[in-house]
Amino acid sequence: MPFQGKAEGREEACRLALRAGANRRELCRRFKISPRILYKWLDRYQALGAIGLTERSRRPHRSPLRTVAEVEAAVLAVRRENPVWGGRKIAASLRRQGQSPPAPSTVTAILRRNGEPMTAPGQKAWNDVALGHGRLHPLTVVDDHSRYTVVLEAADNQRHRIVQNATQAAFERYGLPDVILTDNGSPWGDTAGQRLTKFGVWLIEHGVAPWHSPPRHPQNHGKNERFNRTLKAELLAGRTFDDLDQAQRAFDVWRHRYNHHRPHDALALAVPADRYRQSPRSFNPLVEPFDYPPGDSLRRVDTAARFSFLGRSFKASKALIGKQIAVRPTERDGVFDLVFRHVIVRSIDLHQ
Repeated sequence: MPFQGKAEGREEACRLALRAGANRRELCRRFKISPRILYKWLDRYQALGAIGLTERSRRPHRSPLRTVAEVEAAVLAVRRENPVWGGRKIAASLRRQGQSPPAPSTVTAILRRNGEPMTAPGQKAWNDVALGHGRLHPLTVVDDHSRYTVVLEAADNQRHRIVQNATQAAFERYGLPDVILTDNGSPWGDTAGQRLTKFGVWLIEHGVAPWHSPPRHPQNHGKNERFNRTLKAELLAGRTFDDLDQAQRAFDVWRHRYNHHRPHDALALAVPADRYRQSPRSFNPLVEPFDYPPGDSLRRVDTAARFSFLGRSFKASKALIGKQIAVRPTERDGVFDLVFRHVIVRSIDLHQ
């Protein structure tokens, strides 16, 4: 997720920098820009809005709509850019641009008068999105509070290395979350019954707790599922991309629009960027040493993914081979927690 210096990236940097309590020096480091460049962008953004961040633009950002023709043209322009938006979202979008739009019902009437169909989100499955060769597998990570999309990666698979690289790029840009909710498919969770994977171990080593939803409970991922349906309806329906680069360019443009300009029903028609805050915890590519508290019994997981405790041998996840773990007593007699760094992996019962 390299910073490309485009207007979309500049707007994202400016909005994050203008948050109360924002650490602008740290933001410059994460976005790989100098403070001088950031403050130049901020001056333009605060004077002209997003249009001030385009190259050599002198067009005024706000020009109130005065005539019926101007109103209709503005409505249709937003609709052309967002073909599945209805009257409420279009009206909210125009209002965010400093216009005084008509009521949503009037916007809907304008759409109908101009032959714009009233659409509903499609049900296109991921494996129906084609590339020139193979299938597209979008990798998505969404902030739970704000619905802000921190990862939207075009990939032709979701193997461990692809997912980890994309996640690390997001951590470098936006900082570390405390917890990341994942499903139980590879590489997030092990479908063979061991939920801790190499990717999960990597998360824990960098101070992030992977939280797996119970099997067959997709409602726990409701916000992410809702995001995926929106992505399908607004970008992927009926699309075929020549290659991953073309898909990623489309993803980058749509992701910026979704985060910064698309009114969200669950946010009272605010946009995700209105609520998003970067994490103050910065990503360190090096795995720092970890000290377990006194009272823990420390063990090393052997090459057979086993460890010994009180004369017995216990099975650990293969992802923990070579790692130091702790066996920690609980309040129940004979029951101990198996702990890796700051995360309880599972419990072991000596009575069994």
